[in-house]
Amino acid sequence: MENNIEGKVVVITGASSGLGEATARHLSGLGATVVLGARRVERIEALAKDLADSGGKAMAVQTDVTRCEDVQKLVDAAVAAYGRIDVMINNAGLMPHSPLERLKVADWDRMIDVNIKGVLYGIAAALPYMQQQKSGHVINVSSVAGHKVRPGSAVYAATKHAVRALSEGLRQEVKPYNIRTTVISPGAVATELPNSITEVDIAASVKKIYEVAIPAASFARAVAYAISQPDDIDINEILFRPTRQEV
Repeated sequence: MENNIEGKVVVITGASSGLGEATARHLSGLGATVVLGARRVERIEALAKDLADSGGKAMAVQTDVTRCEDVQKLVDAAVAAYGRIDVMINNAGLMPHSPLERLKVADWDRMIDVNIKGVLYGIAAALPYMQQQKSGHVINVSSVAGHKVRPGSAVYAATKHAVRALSEGLRQEVKPYNIRTTVISPGAVATELPNSITEVDIAASVKKIYEVAIPAASFARAVAYAISQPDDIDINEILFRPTRQEV
């Protein structure tokens, strides 16, 4: 496999739009088999059909990453259909920013369930297969907020710092199994993520930051870069943002 992507089985959560959809399209174009997970099943089924019609291999499995059994079902389906899992991309995420004093506890719970537990469930589902194979690659999605905390983003930033910590712990633990790990931290990328903000004033301020947003394809290329390296090279962390983004 000249590009080290062709023929690989790649599972992607949050694949119905944004970063996940762009990554599925890009990797499929490079010859990967993609297995798409998301709650909006009609979207991932349409995406899988589109990729198949273009000559790719793709399948869709309705997945709520807050349910461990759903994520397990997604990974099990990939292995049942294609015999292995080479890459697990834990991409699903939410970003309902708000100042702590507004006590948006339901939003806090949602971020913890999706942004942290969803990543853990993806690791739990994929790791036993990768250990058995003695190969694999886990890619977790953090954020610039995983490096820098801003007012109104404390809980979101905490979840994304957690993703980085989990990824580093995983990196150290999976060396005996020849498994690679990457955490990718995007800045302002044009996706539906800001739509999850429930506070009108906070949404307006974030919208201003996102005026410089770059296409989701930028993230897809970062994923492809990490996967495409020779198997003895482990790209552990990628941090990127629009050239014009200040924070």
